[in-house]
Amino acid sequence: MHIRILGAAAGGGFPQWNCNCHNCAGLRAGTLNAVARTQSSICVSSNGQDWALLNASPDILTQIRATPALQPNRAARDSGIAAVVLMDGQVDHSTGLYMLRERGSPLPLWCADPVYEDLTRGNPILRVLEHYCGVDRHTLPLDGSEFAVAGVAGVRFSAVPLASKAAPYSPHREQSVPGDNIGLTLISDSGKRLFYAPGLGAREPHIDAIMRSVDCVMVDGTFWTDDEMVTAGFSRKTARSIGHLPQSGPGGMVEWLDSLPASTRRILIHINNTNPILDEDSAQRQTLREHGIEVAFDGMAISL
Repeated sequence: MHIRILGAAAGGGFPQWNCNCHNCAGLRAGTLNAVARTQSSICVSSNGQDWALLNASPDILTQIRATPALQPNRAARDSGIAAVVLMDGQVDHSTGLYMLRERGSPLPLWCADPVYEDLTRGNPILRVLEHYCGVDRHTLPLDGSEFAVAGVAGVRFSAVPLASKAAPYSPHREQSVPGDNIGLTLISDSGKRLFYAPGLGAREPHIDAIMRSVDCVMVDGTFWTDDEMVTAGFSRKTARSIGHLPQSGPGGMVEWLDSLPASTRRILIHINNTNPILDEDSAQRQTLREHGIEVAFDGMAISL
């Protein structure tokens, strides 16, 4: 099973277009030891030719240009993207669907019912696509049962609802329902497993059990501290209040990842532009190294 990280940043990317925080300003000036990142998305395949795209970020065209395996190579009009699976309905995970509208057939799309509702009502991307390629929508089961995605042989999937937040435009933004945000286990024919959860907002026993059972976890790396955006003067909201578990402090992601089996590979993804772990020379980045935790970057490849 092959996993490619197409984009590793949170919404807005890194550097964010209108942000002059320490990280963004330093990257532009060339004084920060860091690399740019596009908005988060990954893809998975068993044969290296047919891929499931997990989230369609606004940067999808840039990501396709950087990933030859997703480019047309079998016909005059073609793509290595066989289907799209959405983790949630957030703008930074769904807007890229617009960029796939030139398909010659309906786009196979897997999503939970609350996400389908949001993307046909609150932010009706899927209704707009009806005027272009259309969408072949499949209901994503939330009971943990394994399912296959047509066109992506050799990989099975299993979804679980997360305690997180729906998109800001969703009618259940403040009272989330199961399926607003999911974690997804990717399973190879050989039995290797990766758990992907870029919007992991809270530690729950059943999620902990899943993370202990897999070979690799790729989880929420949005903020280092709960008050990161407040301290920076960019928001009045904490990380936890918008559905993200911070890395540091009691009950944080580092503490959680430390509790996993030693053999588990640990990767943070969906990293906000303000997060000091983007600076490879920062004390926070060194802390992650000491705990055996990796920071995702665009183009990173994982084979299981």
